[in-house]
Amino acid sequence: MRGVMMHAPGDVRVEERQDPKIVEPTDAVIRLSASCVCGSDLWPYRGVEEVTSAVPMGHEYVGVVEEAGGEVTTVRPGQFVVGSFWASDNTCENCRAGYQSACVHRTLMGTLGAQAERLRVPLADGTLVATPDTPPQDLVPSLLAASDVLGTGWFGAVAAQAGPGRTVVVVGDGAVGLCAVTAARQLGAERIIAMSRHEPRQRLAREFGATDIVTERGDEGVARIKDLTGGLGAHSTVEAVGTEQSMTQAVRATRPGGHVGFVGVAHGVALPMEELFFSLVHLHGGPAPVRQYLPHLIDLIWNRTIDPGKVFDLTLPLDQAAEGYRAMDERRAIKTLLSV
Repeated sequence: MRGVMMHAPGDVRVEERQDPKIVEPTDAVIRLSASCVCGSDLWPYRGVEEVTSAVPMGHEYVGVVEEAGGEVTTVRPGQFVVGSFWASDNTCENCRAGYQSACVHRTLMGTLGAQAERLRVPLADGTLVATPDTPPQDLVPSLLAASDVLGTGWFGAVAAQAGPGRTVVVVGDGAVGLCAVTAARQLGAERIIAMSRHEPRQRLAREFGATDIVTERGDEGVARIKDLTGGLGAHSTVEAVGTEQSMTQAVRATRPGGHVGFVGVAHGVALPMEELFFSLVHLHGGPAPVRQYLPHLIDLIWNRTIDPGKVFDLTLPLDQAAEGYRAMDERRAIKTLLSV
């Protein structure tokens, strides 16, 4: 089968890879309908994360079950499924508490490489969720978004306790940040402020439910948030980037007693603890337990209540994956969908 391999920073190739097979009786093999490039894939692409040898890429996926292991009971061959970027058994104590991304048996799907024609999914019963029927083609992008960026943005908004009567700030205008805007709207937030300097992303943030746009960054951005909130700051802030600047900006934009949900993959972030101590801000975040939200998100998408697939503003065949990486790295695309 064909699949994406990263050999070194900036060196992405589509190559022949071994077809996946059932290894454990709890596995399933799916034929992918679509995959995509994630913002987190750009960390190794840019050399921020070390790449010492060729590695398979991709952790977001939707497709049709081709084969299921003997112990798989919740999905069957022929069903269209959406899976989380963490494989989880969905039965351990951490899973039952709603933190499937901390499952004691978890597997990071990126190590198996979902930017490919086929994929082995461990712990299929706890990882995959079948759609009510084979989806129409126009729903596939939104269902793919649910595999990571929508679920991650949703977790960020939940961790920030977005809800009725609350002002929510979203730091980061990538796919996760934009999906956090959608989540905040669905959770009933009264006011949603998206921080963005890019007009196409601003338009999409507005379409997803943002009531205000702030173009300033850093301390200027914080000052603007304070101006919009009577000098207090936001009740809820979602940090969806993963840099020290974005995290500091999120904390400073939040009022005392407020909540920051941080879902950007952190790189080189050091927070001033004395400032954090006196901020009286709650922090909660980490790798999103997407599996917790998948049934609800699939329902919202299936009923066309939300359309997160609009974050995909570039669609390419799998063979052109390298261009998809380049376009996102150069900010010519918010998110690249790879059709298989």
